[in-house]
Amino acid sequence: MPRLQPTTQSIVLVLVSVALFALLSLVAKLLGTDTLGPPLHPMQISAARFIVALLFLSTVVLIKPVSFDQVPWGLHLRRGIAGWCGVTCLFTAAIVMPLADATAISFLSIIVTLGLSVFMLKERAGPRRWGAAIIALIGALLITRPGTSAFQPVALIALLAAVFIGFEIIFIKQLSGREPVLRILIINNMIGAIISAAVIGFVWQAPTAAQWLLIIVIGFLMIGVQATNILAMQRGDASFVAPFWFATPAFAAIYDYLAFSQIISTPSGLGILLIISGGIFISWREHLAKQKQTIPD
Repeated sequence: MPRLQPTTQSIVLVLVSVALFALLSLVAKLLGTDTLGPPLHPMQISAARFIVALLFLSTVVLIKPVSFDQVPWGLHLRRGIAGWCGVTCLFTAAIVMPLADATAISFLSIIVTLGLSVFMLKERAGPRRWGAAIIALIGALLITRPGTSAFQPVALIALLAAVFIGFEIIFIKQLSGREPVLRILIINNMIGAIISAAVIGFVWQAPTAAQWLLIIVIGFLMIGVQATNILAMQRGDASFVAPFWFATPAFAAIYDYLAFSQIISTPSGLGILLIISGGIFISWREHLAKQKQTIPD
């Protein structure tokens, strides 16, 4: 079998990351509602995500030691704080709002990332990429059909999550070019675990047996999200990878159907098609760029 080109690898990896992230949001909603027992606070769910992931990664380090020489701690700290805030805000919104609405609003982080990549990373995101991103955004809006629920005050928390996640993606990109993936994951989860340990005592609720199981699952899901996202951005620049995250509401809609038998409506189906179309267009433009060795935007 021929080896996939780096661009194709980045597309596959980011779609896997998106699918895992949408599933992570679903698990967070199950933990934050009374589906499996007394609802857990979003900060407790966020703590589970970081602490479980750190415990797993600590066992990995025993097998594959990691050097901590010349670590850019300042950049890691900025990424860790942005990541903890983004995840906690998203979990809060996902628990209160319809899942597809919360993920769609929070993933306006794509717009934040595209803008920041120009100023912070000196990457070029021309009108065609912006146009494809707007098309994907229209698709997300068709899926969620913003109305009374989408514009409740809690939607502002989802918007705040978008800002934090947008910054985190930029910091990940900066780290991925100079830091080993395993060290990025360990330090990020360590910072998140420290923040979580400082606040969890204020919101602790004893989990049920089923909730404990999902607490473990949520940590492993986030490891998968982080690893695949970092690997994707190592193979494609941030402005290229970012628009594919618009597929998140599509995966959320699918999970809603599988978990709650919620049928995808015609507008939602059209939205999914627009998201996919935007991603295919960006991929095609990138392919032409590789062939011509020029920037098409």
